[in-house]
Amino acid sequence: MNVSSLFDVDFDSLFQAPKIQSELATESDSLLIDAKEDRSAFGSILDAAVNLINETNAYSNAAEEEEIKYAMGESDNIHDLQIAQQKANVALQYTVAVRDAFMTGYKELMNLQF
Repeated sequence: MNVSSLFDVDFDSLFQAPKIQSELATESDSLLIDAKEDRSAFGSILDAAVNLINETNAYSNAAEEEEIKYAMGESDNIHDLQIAQQKANVALQYTVAVRDAFMTGYKELMNLQF
């Protein structure tokens, strides 16, 4: 058996850990979504949550304005009042569902044992 050809093989390069070739993996932050904008996944999720709360607040304010208009006699259209109230209700239910899902995930993470 001739083993002389094995002396030319660079074993160090054969047994190195593979490197990830991705735009998502960088030296500074491994959770980057878009390296050009330097936005992290956590920051994007937090921004989406803040936008969801702002939308819910806007729908609630619009419903209150419609209630005030109807109560003061400025509007006699109960249809617009019901639509505004329903939008506010659905937005609030969705926000609460997202909050509950987040809290469930957070509790699961806290219960992990390492």
